[in-house]
Amino acid sequence: MLVIKDLHASINDTPILKGVNLTVNAGEMHAIMGPNGSGKSTLAYVLAGKPGYKVTSGQVLLDGLDLMPMVPENRARAGLFLSFQQPIEIPGVRLDQFMRAGYNAIHKARGEEEMDVLKFDRLLTRKTKMVGMDATLTRRYVNEGFSGGERKRNEVLQMAVLEPKLAILDEPDSGLDIDAVRIVAEGINQLRTPQNAVLLITHYQRILNYVQPDFVHVFMDGRIVKSGGKELALQVEAEGYEQFEAAATGS
Repeated sequence: MLVIKDLHASINDTPILKGVNLTVNAGEMHAIMGPNGSGKSTLAYVLAGKPGYKVTSGQVLLDGLDLMPMVPENRARAGLFLSFQQPIEIPGVRLDQFMRAGYNAIHKARGEEEMDVLKFDRLLTRKTKMVGMDATLTRRYVNEGFSGGERKRNEVLQMAVLEPKLAILDEPDSGLDIDAVRIVAEGINQLRTPQNAVLLITHYQRILNYVQPDFVHVFMDGRIVKSGGKELALQVEAEGYEQFEAAATGS
């Protein structure tokens, strides 16, 4: 589904990604772990097409489509979803209306009919129950007055509604207490299918107590330096990232 080949990228002419290689197949969840400043979020933003992030070489394919020439909205229409580390407020825009606009834009791009308000409300009601979110929050402005946990659960709700092929979750456990981490993780688990894939970016092993990645990758100095199974996350938790510094520097 997702194929990244020797991806290099920079910000303000400063190299950040230094040769990322990764293949994610349908039905898989890949966890990317790494310290602050290693380039994990940059990878997420480059895949989503965030302005200011310059790809200097390499290739990214999603179901065979070259993502790099696409603007962000076309990447979303192709099936890519990014959950932000720090979701922002959008005053004056109701959450249900925001999600209906996104849902219809994607379906229109596929040549499918748009969904009217009543049908979408029924869909949204089902999805809020699925992810355990208070339905009254969908009538409020996007993230306005939401707690940290509610903002992260809102991101999971958007993923549930849009049903992307590839969901990139940038630190969905950031700033959450352990109960909120568990609730968000349960929502992520419910949305996994054999047809979609998840790329989960995190600092810590704790969210991996509740979701079961197929692969864990250690990301340092702009590239993947070690890959393995769930046991690799436990190794990171026990021994930290210093053990991988030699591999990161090539020494």
